Amino acid sequence: MDKHDGVAKVADVSRIEKPWGYELHWAKTENYVGKVIHVIAGQALSLQYHNRKEETLLLWSGRLNFELRDGEEIRIWEMGPGDRVHVRPKMVHRMTAIEDSDIIEISTTELDDVVRLEDRYGREGTSEA
Repeated sequence: MDKHDGVAKVADVSRIEKPWGYELHWAKTENYVGKVIHVIAGQALSLQYHNRKEETLLLWSGRLNFELRDGEEIRIWEMGPGDRVHVRPKMVHRMTAIEDSDIIEISTTELDDVVRLEDRYGREGTSEA
């Protein structure tokens, strides 16, 4: 991050390809990360949780099913543009796109803090895979 007259210049946007779409990382500081998550219709992120990472998600466009598991209880609801959800550490969750969807995520900085419980693409471990 470059500084000019007391204002920090944000690093370039980086695109990370994923089997379900891609992520655009548009902000990264020592306190938070901002990204756009693009999920292709019919694709899903892992059923996952985070040990430390906390995130707030805003569905910008499209429609998706948001799955939340609490013990044996499973809740799934449809989200549309403008809907949002706050995911605290240890909350088991998954997003499945009904239509091509763009989600704005603001989170703490622990990007590799992903514990996958199920993944249709055969990935295990952290978001690095």
